[in-house]
Amino acid sequence: MPRRLSLAVFLVWATFNRRASGQPCLCSALRPAGLQVNCSSLNLADLPHLPADTTELHARDNRLTSVAPGLFDRLVALERVSLSGNPFHCDCGIQYLRNWLLRNKAVVSAEPTCASPGPVARRAVADLGDEHFAPCAPAAVAASCAHGSYGAVMAGMVCCLVVLFMWSLRLAKRTTFTLEIHERHSGFEADSLRSLKPRHRRRLHREQTEVTTQVTTEDLEEQLIHMELLPQVLDTLHKKHNIKIKAN
Repeated sequence: MPRRLSLAVFLVWATFNRRASGQPCLCSALRPAGLQVNCSSLNLADLPHLPADTTELHARDNRLTSVAPGLFDRLVALERVSLSGNPFHCDCGIQYLRNWLLRNKAVVSAEPTCASPGPVARRAVADLGDEHFAPCAPAAVAASCAHGSYGAVMAGMVCCLVVLFMWSLRLAKRTTFTLEIHERHSGFEADSLRSLKPRHRRRLHREQTEVTTQVTTEDLEEQLIHMELLPQVLDTLHKKHNIKIKAN
């Protein structure tokens, strides 16, 4: 069943490839198991997505300049691969194919060669040494550093925002706010009384009358106390300061 599914997926790609290049890759079953995929001489610039149970891959005489990283990693059943006759450009983009060829020399029937750049033209891809890819490392490091710098900048901005937020909270706690309320509506009590029901108005009026009576009584008592102290004050002023006050 999985074999039929992978074959169906490949047939869908073959239909699309037919529209792009005019001819699809040929896929045929092998005995006792596996698939043979023939993509040779189809003017392909890129290899297609291959079925997982591909056993043989023939992709000679196309326009391949590189192989996408990871393309062959899941094809664990590969027993024969032919990539010769393609104009491979042996720059940093060919490093994945070089490493894969070094690990799978036994399955390569015709070793691919470089077409460019000039210093490595007609040289086998698998023969490229690590020194050839040395310039690729600084580019990767630079990209990593750029990514790290971006992360550091974002982290710094977040820290600044947190510090600003904490400072704002601290400032808010130390700030004193003064609220002044002015009495602008002198008729508020009257309007409130009119809005109440009659019995509520009577009760509120009675309470206000009691409060007014109590306040008046207290004021009167305070005035009486002052009147009782007045003779003593007058006598003290006369004896000590020789000041006489006459009432008219």
